[in-house]
Amino acid sequence: MAELKTKRTQASVATFLNSVANETRRKDAKTVNKLMKDITGARPKMWGPSMVGSGDYHYKYASGREGDWFVTGFSPRSQALTLYIMAGFTKYDSLMKKLGKYKTGRSCLYVKNLEDIDMKVLQQLIRASAKHVAKHGGC
Repeated sequence: MAELKTKRTQASVATFLNSVANETRRKDAKTVNKLMKDITGARPKMWGPSMVGSGDYHYKYASGREGDWFVTGFSPRSQALTLYIMAGFTKYDSLMKKLGKYKTGRSCLYVKNLEDIDMKVLQQLIRASAKHVAKHGGC
């Protein structure tokens, strides 16, 4: 069975965030970092070279595959700030309609700039997803 490549590291979150070249992306990443830390109550940690995660949990699938992952996280990528909403989005239609300008993948929320979205709605979304992960262990 293949092992998950992305793992929690000892790298400094502050050093990573300060290294983000784009000033707006760096500022947005620091804002999201604080928001996720406040919601989860957990100290953010680096996961792999470019993902910041807050909180963690252990999962185990019926197939036997298991591992550790963050409750919520983000990555300040060059194209967009990518937020990882581990519960996905299907449960949150009403919040998504009010969020603003974004794109999604399965558990990824892609935001060009935080000014394009409603921060109160984002906070509700992250809080709801973190609560879901705490109760159900992920997706």
